[in-house]
Amino acid sequence: MKQYGKVAVMMGGSSAEREISLMSGNGVLSALRSRGVDAHAFDPADKPLSALKDEGFERVFIILHGPFGEDGTLQGALETLGIPYTGCGVMASAICMDKWRTKLLWRGAGLPIPEFELLDEDSDFAAVEARLGLPLFVKPATEGSSIGVTKVKQVGELKAAFDEARKYDPLVLAERFVGGGEYTCAVIDGQAYPTIKIEPATEYYDYQAKYFRDDTVYRCPSGLSEEVEQRARALCLQAFRVLGGQGWGRVDFLMDEEGGIYLLEVNTNPGMTSHSLVPMAARAQGISYEDLCLNVLDMVHVG
Repeated sequence: MKQYGKVAVMMGGSSAEREISLMSGNGVLSALRSRGVDAHAFDPADKPLSALKDEGFERVFIILHGPFGEDGTLQGALETLGIPYTGCGVMASAICMDKWRTKLLWRGAGLPIPEFELLDEDSDFAAVEARLGLPLFVKPATEGSSIGVTKVKQVGELKAAFDEARKYDPLVLAERFVGGGEYTCAVIDGQAYPTIKIEPATEYYDYQAKYFRDDTVYRCPSGLSEEVEQRARALCLQAFRVLGGQGWGRVDFLMDEEGGIYLLEVNTNPGMTSHSLVPMAARAQGISYEDLCLNVLDMVHVG
């Protein structure tokens, strides 16, 4: 494994998803070390990025989630330092971190998305509830892991949901509910992996359901017909490419009761915890967690 050199597993950080990043990062660190890689934990909350050069790191496996790790700023810094890193580049990272601008690009490319509204203090909340219908979801535009997300079920609740989401981001989205099932598709090195159907025991796939509860059901194979499975994978691959995706990522989508597919968002540094979805999809492909980590590390780049 000398060809990898000294590898920094970039984890932790200062976003609201720090806890999950540390869980993911420790899993990646153990996997790489088990395969003989000279891998070391690097938390940018504890030391400056210049330490990467000072300490002789030759590659960075980014497993930070949320702002600074997933929004293009870290990627830009690594480009400036000339250190190869995993995942999407500056532009795609910045776009995918912003759910609003992601939706605008997808809509401009003619790809299917749920109807949505961008909210602010002056929004006519009653009119938005009427136009999108209930239930609907409210979410911060640049947070992940369902942080700040509310499912609005009753007339008059939208304003309170907006206030909650705005604690995390000034950009807040209201999105039409699509009730035929929630799915995800890993995209790795230009290949769409088997889709996964997510069936949370909670009302929706929230923070606890994603990372800590053991009663969330993940179906892989997802149960889609072969025709719909291939259509979903092709759409997710197209959605990733439209945004300039590179290396690896995960595209989340919804289905309605008639089999229509609606793109939801892209994760450019997907979770790698024991509950995470990309390792699950890789297993369905016969790829172990350790080999998955090596595959991602193989795709480092600058520019």
